[in-house]
Amino acid sequence: MSERYTTGAIIRRALTEAPVLRLGLRLTLFLAMVGQAITVVTPIVIQQIIDNEILNADGIDMSNVMVMAGLALLALVVGVFIGRTSLLRLVKTSSSGLNDLRTKTFDHLMNQSVLYVQAERRGNLVSRVTSDIATLQEFMEWGGVGLIVASSQVVLATGVMLIYEWRLALIAVGGVVIYLTMMRWFQRMLSERHDEVRREVGVSLGVLSESITAIPVVRAYGTEHATKGRLAGALQRRFDVEYRTARFGNFLYSSAEIFAGALTAVLVVAGVLIGIGQGTSAGVLVAFLFLTYLLIEPLQIVVETLDFAQSAASGLRRVIEVLDGEIEIEEPDSPEELGAGGLSARFDQVGYAYPGGDEVLSDVTLDIAVGSRVAVVGETGSGKTTFAKLLVRLLDPGSGSIHIGGIEASRIALTDLRSRVAFVPQDGFLFDDTVANNVRYGRLEAEDAEVWAAFNELGLDSWVERLPEGLQTRVGERGGNLSAGERQLVALVRAWIGSPDLLVLDEATSAVDPALDVALRHAIDRLTEGRTSVTIAHRLSTAEGADEVLVFDQGRLVQRGHHGELIGELGVYADLYADWAAGTKSV
Repeated sequence: MSERYTTGAIIRRALTEAPVLRLGLRLTLFLAMVGQAITVVTPIVIQQIIDNEILNADGIDMSNVMVMAGLALLALVVGVFIGRTSLLRLVKTSSSGLNDLRTKTFDHLMNQSVLYVQAERRGNLVSRVTSDIATLQEFMEWGGVGLIVASSQVVLATGVMLIYEWRLALIAVGGVVIYLTMMRWFQRMLSERHDEVRREVGVSLGVLSESITAIPVVRAYGTEHATKGRLAGALQRRFDVEYRTARFGNFLYSSAEIFAGALTAVLVVAGVLIGIGQGTSAGVLVAFLFLTYLLIEPLQIVVETLDFAQSAASGLRRVIEVLDGEIEIEEPDSPEELGAGGLSARFDQVGYAYPGGDEVLSDVTLDIAVGSRVAVVGETGSGKTTFAKLLVRLLDPGSGSIHIGGIEASRIALTDLRSRVAFVPQDGFLFDDTVANNVRYGRLEAEDAEVWAAFNELGLDSWVERLPEGLQTRVGERGGNLSAGERQLVALVRAWIGSPDLLVLDEATSAVDPALDVALRHAIDRLTEGRTSVTIAHRLSTAEGADEVLVFDQGRLVQRGHHGELIGELGVYADLYADWAAGTKSV
């Protein structure tokens, strides 16, 4: 993010991103101010009782005292009721508005560049959607109430002070201005500390998440002690930063108490001197001291809440960084619809370079015919995976153009493109759910019977029958209850049930046991039959059965043709095939 938001700017941005917050706060603020307006009734009643009854030469009229005391009590009850109502409204509004903000942040993450998501620690991204917004929610529900009430109370107390004794009011306001000026300087320091806290929270969550996910590897290599030390170090750094920040915030709160005592003492002395020389009544002086308390108390609340506000602002600042992040894959303004039937693909002088690096694909031009089976081969780092991501529009080319079904890919609505083009990555990701529900991610409305039919059509029904609970078997987090090959089977069925017209498959059969390898290859053959398919071939036996083989080397398409033709030529493919057949190299 190019701009560093101040606390005020970041809160205004939150109100813009979550309109529910802005609309709900208006009535809440009004109720809070009404509640606080009623509180000034008490010092006014006290002044009237002292001057008109207690110091009255004709004696005390208890009936008047009772009426005024009753009025003060009624004002107190009404003020408490209105204050409680404003609090409940604020809790409801903040929960609803910040839930919208959380959803909006997640939606933006879903649309951001895959490069950004891959570069960020998973814990950092999770904390921005969860704990960073949670700090703002807590502030809005509790600290926010304090700030709203305090602001209205300061305005009202100052107004009544000016009416009672403008000279004392100027002394009080002058002291407050000096103190708030100092607080503004402290606020910047506190903001920097809370930014550091939120960064360390994200880092610690990332290390914790990674350590838990890696438990099998940690145990396998006996690195428990080193892993615990790494996590302990991250948590200790987080504790150190949080402790230093809390200590600084506590110092600010203590300074507010000192200021309150000093200002009260100054006002008492000044009030007595003015009263002696200029006839200010005892009732007015006592009422003024009550008003002074109503002025100082909000300042203590503001300082106490300041620490809370900076924590919330720091969390929100990280959320805004996500919302301000560039969306690489954008929806077209006037999308064109893909025609019915099979899909072709065309690359026209396509080049691509990852941020800050050299081109990994250069001047790639090719046509993929409807219904053809294409295998993509090349050494590691040759550009195969980048080619696949460009084809399914997980990335957009840096130069040149890509057409799907005769339409430039950037002109096709993403929903239309995703429903017609499927990508099965090498490591098929599974959610912590049942086998059936993981398959439904290919077509959410699919019934159990359709899911079962999909397994049957791919010849995988016998595998499902061996599962403990069949289609309702839970696969565990990231599919951890299944083997790598079994996860790939589920991912293939997920692609099949969506009936794509163009399938891009990052083949993953190198680490599969022989029995499952047969089922996996049969499923792939069935899946690619009758539709346009592009397979990144890690084992060149896949290339043998392809209609066409694309050979990449150092980011360039250097050969293309049928397996039989390429084997007979001197070149990259023949060398790759010879090394693969000898078992000395994988691609």
